[in-house]
Amino acid sequence: MVANLPGLGLAAILLLIPAVSSAPPAAHREEWEAWRARRLQSLRREDGWLSLVGLFWLQEGENTVGSDPKGRVVLPAGKVPARIASITLTKGSVSIHAEPGSGLTVDAHVVTSMPLATDADGAQPTVLRVGSISFYVIARGSRLGVRVKDSEAQTRKSFGGIETFPYEEKYRIEARFEPYDPPRQIPVPNVLGTVETQPSPGALVFELAGKTYRLDPVLETGETDLFVIFGDETNGHESYGGGRFVYAKPAVGGKTVLDFNRAYNPPCVFTPYATCPLPPKQNRLSVRIEAGEKTYGEH
Repeated sequence: MVANLPGLGLAAILLLIPAVSSAPPAAHREEWEAWRARRLQSLRREDGWLSLVGLFWLQEGENTVGSDPKGRVVLPAGKVPARIASITLTKGSVSIHAEPGSGLTVDAHVVTSMPLATDADGAQPTVLRVGSISFYVIARGSRLGVRVKDSEAQTRKSFGGIETFPYEEKYRIEARFEPYDPPRQIPVPNVLGTVETQPSPGALVFELAGKTYRLDPVLETGETDLFVIFGDETNGHESYGGGRFVYAKPAVGGKTVLDFNRAYNPPCVFTPYATCPLPPKQNRLSVRIEAGEKTYGEH
């Protein structure tokens, strides 16, 4: 899933929840408040989701880069010349050729020509920078695109936080882990209108309001924590219509914790340029989960 959502590796670190414990509710609330602070700090980073200002799909051959609105990869106006580089896509391989004096750098080194790594399979893409702008190549199925960020984006400057439901201990739920042997490959739709298959190691089964529910988490590339993409009956009302995310630690003794107080919005809440996954149909819960983040501004 990292290949589908660059930046979730960082989110995984920020959104960890402790394994099943006997800590008192007051301690759980303090942990949640600390998590909230880390979450907001992550969003406010210069390269966080709030800085995302563009997504441009590459075509085979040459793709011009610059502020020219008729170009293929259009950077924010007034910050770079009409053309600063060209990106060449040749049968899945990507390279860049910078115009003289473009100011483009990679790791503080001036760029002339070089191949570009993408984020395919969870890899670290080559990040190019010029002034407050950065951009890199993402892979989504058979498509390659350029994601553009600007640390001076208005979305970042004007961000005032995210409204949440009040903390409720009842939404910090002990879940039973029922492993799939072998792990299942489940279809996960996304906002691009395509479906990708992701590995699910087992089901998380839990009780809420006297009823039993099941969720299929997926495993991101190189991760052990369980990533849950879920929907509930607050979606499209108090919470984002496209569902929310939550992490759970690997099961210990067949149990783990689903803390819906830590349910958080996908990047698509903040920007129309993200490529978010949507809840698999079996993960759409017929219950209101009045916990976690509320919607911010749907795209």
